[in-house]
Amino acid sequence: MRDSALSAAWLVLLTPLMPALSGAAPPPALSAQDAWVRATPGVEVAAAYLTLHNGGTQPVVVNGVTSPAAGAAMIRESSLVNGQSTMRAHEPLRLGAGETVHFAPGGLHIMLHSLKRPLAPGDEVPLVLLLEGGGSLTVTARVRALGDS
Repeated sequence: MRDSALSAAWLVLLTPLMPALSGAAPPPALSAQDAWVRATPGVEVAAAYLTLHNGGTQPVVVNGVTSPAAGAAMIRESSLVNGQSTMRAHEPLRLGAGETVHFAPGGLHIMLHSLKRPLAPGDEVPLVLLLEGGGSLTVTARVRALGDS
């Protein structure tokens, strides 16, 4: 009886620690919606847009992005400065608890360089957001025609 009571006590104490002890990471609090890429006929670059939401209670940091559809991918931000359009790197991207960030034309976007093939409307482009701590979030972005928004 004493051994079973002791075993039960250990089980109660260790159960909350099982994910950490097994090496399993908790599911990411980051989610993505409305991911799309603008088709760019005849060029080897494209921009991807989406909405990210951190539904967790802790900040989430996106350290970078990759895509098997492109030789390189990076988070960039476009802005107008003194009438001139400028673009700068925006990695890492930090989302506070409960924060939503919109990637949209003229602002934040994922720049895809050295596309492996031309993108046509209706194609799907996988994007892998690389998270601080080693996690990732894979998102599928649908290609839209150049005039669609």
